Amino acid sequence: MGITIGIDPVAFSIGGADVRWYGLTMALGVAVLIGWTAWQIRRGAKISFDTMLGGALVGIPSGIIFARVLHVIDEWEYYSQSPGQIIGGEGLTVYGAILGAALGVWIYSRFVKVDYLYAADIVTPGIILAQAIGRVGCVINGCCFGELATNLPWGVIYTHPGCYAGGYLNQMVHPTNAYEIVFLLALFGVIIAFRRKFKPDGAKFLFYMGMYGLWRIGIGFLRINDPFFLGLEQAQFIGLVSALICFPLMYYRARRVWVLKPDSTQESEAQPDES
Repeated sequence: MGITIGIDPVAFSIGGADVRWYGLTMALGVAVLIGWTAWQIRRGAKISFDTMLGGALVGIPSGIIFARVLHVIDEWEYYSQSPGQIIGGEGLTVYGAILGAALGVWIYSRFVKVDYLYAADIVTPGIILAQAIGRVGCVINGCCFGELATNLPWGVIYTHPGCYAGGYLNQMVHPTNAYEIVFLLALFGVIIAFRRKFKPDGAKFLFYMGMYGLWRIGIGFLRINDPFFLGLEQAQFIGLVSALICFPLMYYRARRVWVLKPDSTQESEAQPDES
């Protein structure tokens, strides 16, 4: 029973440097995000290509830096004893990448005078697709799986000694990385299907952040990590804060739109979307 994964996490080597599948899928995810945004611009989004490229040049490095910082904080017990590994070592967090990129692009938007929430809504579906692609790398890499043992037929067994399964090598565990791919694709489908219902600007982004926060809280119970705060692991705690901020803010902004609109506009908005 179970699904055996014995893929070498190293895709190939160049000049003694290993190129991992995880890095390749991350690069592909970034390319898909940029491609999605470019497609939206061609379809009429009110953002220039120069602004998009500038946002990418700021958001990508800020996301990587923040992803590394949160990883080091989460594994501080190890890094406090190995400070030389803090810079240049392996390990990133998805939440760090999301929050770091969001912060970097927000700062960038202040300088170029771009409506941040409008831009965030445009790129949100692309972000979700990029995350899903990146998680494929996690499946191959043997990381981010659920440490709780399972007998479910879709449980995974990592067998390659070079993967990150560590002490869970050759044991059947929950493929929480694959669960997340399914969740993200479903979330992408919901946002695309109801894209005209998400108003005002920023609603798609807030919905995504809130839903992903709830997801990380729930899936965290299948993963065994050190408690970070209130008995929750780091990603669960960040997810809780994210949900508590994003959903009320989404409701508040939507309610303001309806309150400020005249009755005739409300009636028009209530008609079925025929496009």
